[in-house]
Amino acid sequence: MRPYVHVNVAMSADGKLSTRERRQVKISGSSDFTRVDMIKAESDAIMVGIGTVLADDPSLTVKSPALVTERLENGKDENPVRIVVDSRARTPIDAAILHKGKGERIIACSLQADTEKKEALSQYATVIVAGEREVDLPLLLSILHERGIRTLMVEGGGTLIWGFFHEGLVDKLTCYVGNMVIGGDHAPTLADGEGFIHESDFIRLSLYGFERIDSGILLTWTVERTTT
Repeated sequence: MRPYVHVNVAMSADGKLSTRERRQVKISGSSDFTRVDMIKAESDAIMVGIGTVLADDPSLTVKSPALVTERLENGKDENPVRIVVDSRARTPIDAAILHKGKGERIIACSLQADTEKKEALSQYATVIVAGEREVDLPLLLSILHERGIRTLMVEGGGTLIWGFFHEGLVDKLTCYVGNMVIGGDHAPTLADGEGFIHESDFIRLSLYGFERIDSGILLTWTVERTTT
């Protein structure tokens, strides 16, 4: 068993999440920020990879006071469980995700992570070891399900999202496409990593809906499941 996985990204018209220097770029506007905040508030947990933490230092908190109040009235913490996939335990001790806002934090590491680093992070977050050299995503999601997490929002970056698609763990993809071209061979995209070689392995999506928001368009896809 695993949580329902919703991948949400904002990318440029040419499919880039940020610049080649991995510098954060404002791709969407206020209306989309509100939409994303609602997804956070409705999720049991939100996840990013270590690359996103090092590049952007996000807090992943719910921003709307009304949504925070609604969560509290429903017996939840102010924020969803915030999770960093961090195979080598490289999350800085002063990272915003460890200090801003109330709620549970989880750092998911592999057996290769330094013991002292894991112990230091355990002062601020629950450290889960899942996998030998890299975080084993199916195993991690099974552990999260056992901890009561039923809905998981994945925000990036491209390497983590690729891992989820590669392992067949994505149920829904919402993608805001902004009105800009960033370019760059090495700029991160929606799904980086090794990529599929054979067309038969491609992840197929069904277009659920589309909507013009701010100066771009929001595409909502569901993942087609093959039957055997």
